[in-house]
Amino acid sequence: MQSEFSLRDRVVVITGGSRGIGEAIGLRLAREGAKIALWAKTVEPDPRLPGTMQSAAEAMRSAGAAEVLIAAVDLRFDAQVDAALEKVLEHFGGIDVLVNNASAISLSSTLDTPMKRFDLMFGVNVRATYLCSKSCLPALLRSDNPHILNLAPPLNLAPHHFAPHLAYTLSKYGMSMCTLGLAEEFRSAGVAVNALWPKTTIATAALRNVPGGDQLLRHSRKPEIVAEAAYRILRQNSRQCSGNFFLDEEVLRSAGVEDFDAYAVETGKPLQPDLFL
Repeated sequence: MQSEFSLRDRVVVITGGSRGIGEAIGLRLAREGAKIALWAKTVEPDPRLPGTMQSAAEAMRSAGAAEVLIAAVDLRFDAQVDAALEKVLEHFGGIDVLVNNASAISLSSTLDTPMKRFDLMFGVNVRATYLCSKSCLPALLRSDNPHILNLAPPLNLAPHHFAPHLAYTLSKYGMSMCTLGLAEEFRSAGVAVNALWPKTTIATAALRNVPGGDQLLRHSRKPEIVAEAAYRILRQNSRQCSGNFFLDEEVLRSAGVEDFDAYAVETGKPLQPDLFL
């Protein structure tokens, strides 16, 4: 990839940015001097999911962010998204990048998935990705290098991606189809819409909370590898880089990175491929 645009003073909206991959992306962009708006739900600490908007924002300020603006948002509700967007536009005057990172997960079989959980995954994964993209697009269209980056897997209709956790797969592939459709719809307008997904499992609190997660963590990579890949994608010319389903390792290899040991939770442990690969 040929990097062309600096992210200094670019306005970046990150959903679900209070921990994990979203926070890591924010920290990486903060080091470049970006202006960051965090939209997340976690205001009070949760013992199962450490990290809050406030703690993430403070870390990003310390890392070098030009500014960090936080908003408590339940992305399933239009009015809350509208209010957060109005706050961003009033404070920053525009948006250059939207990172749709927020996601709900339940790796449960059909008979073990309550409809309440099904609705949560579709509300956060599919609907919120569509809603945030739709809401931010008028501002993105005014940027000289607008990007939407969805944390979504490459589309693959192999049955084994569906059978163990149908509801979750449907919801994540909904994010992938948003990528596909929006990229083509806004290609002529110069808005880049891409997806990014890890090649291996990533050590996050969400992984720790799935069955066998503590063991999986030892065979995983750190969120920083996804963040570094996101940074390299978002620097691209938006008119020349859209409609792609990127894998983190492949992005970095294309940029000349050959040693990935620094990203491993435990160096030397065999890595666990992501469940969609």
